[in-house]
Amino acid sequence: MKADIHPKYNAVVFQDVSCDFSFLTRSTLSSKETIKWEDGKEYPLIKVEISSESHPFYTGKHKLVDTSGRVDKFRRRYAQK
Repeated sequence: MKADIHPKYNAVVFQDVSCDFSFLTRSTLSSKETIKWEDGKEYPLIKVEISSESHPFYTGKHKLVDTSGRVDKFRRRYAQK
């Protein structure tokens, strides 16, 4: 491999904001936010809206996640027609 052409691959915490689920893994993503993990170390924090803990395919439950009001905007737009 060539030196210094690959992104850094570090430990990162991903946090599902819809169900407050977090997991530690390795990724090339980075963040200015950090979180103290169970082992006492600080890791970069990446916030996601959907993970395996909240996705309907994995949970078997249909749960509508609408964080920006897209469904209401759609209903308002097409209710008049």
